[in-house]
Amino acid sequence: DVYKRPLNLCAAVRGGVGLAGHHGGMCDAFRESVDYQFLCGGQWVAHPGNIIDYKVDLTQPDDPIMKGLKSFEHRSEQYYMHVDPAIEVLATTTFTGEHAPWIDGVVMPVVWKKRYGAGRVFYSSLGHRAYELDVPEIRTLMTRGMLWAARE
Repeated sequence: DVYKRPLNLCAAVRGGVGLAGHHGGMCDAFRESVDYQFLCGGQWVAHPGNIIDYKVDLTQPDDPIMKGLKSFEHRSEQYYMHVDPAIEVLATTTFTGEHAPWIDGVVMPVVWKKRYGAGRVFYSSLGHRAYELDVPEIRTLMTRGMLWAARE
């Protein structure tokens, strides 16, 4: 049953399984499952302007996932999300309001990690197109985030 799938995943992560993902593949999935949204730490809402240029700002440059990386300019979908205040934000982006004036100046988490029971969860909203993984900062933070989530 499709409704049981996210519950089984949530139970596995609560039990200690790590989970890492990116973009809509993780935080725009299983919209009907509140438990799954609680696990992820965020839910996609919109990407005003579609593919646009924006900046990704590191908030915790000394975190092992982000260490040695610098803030960078990026071209992709700039995700506007509803987020859990319990996430540990590693990077953000700031909306200009050009495509949705009511969100001018909103600082939005882009990359985060969190605990869910005994499990670790890592998420990045970056990665709409495969070529984005060729961006050294994105490839590095994704690799490190997956490794962090996989550790006990």
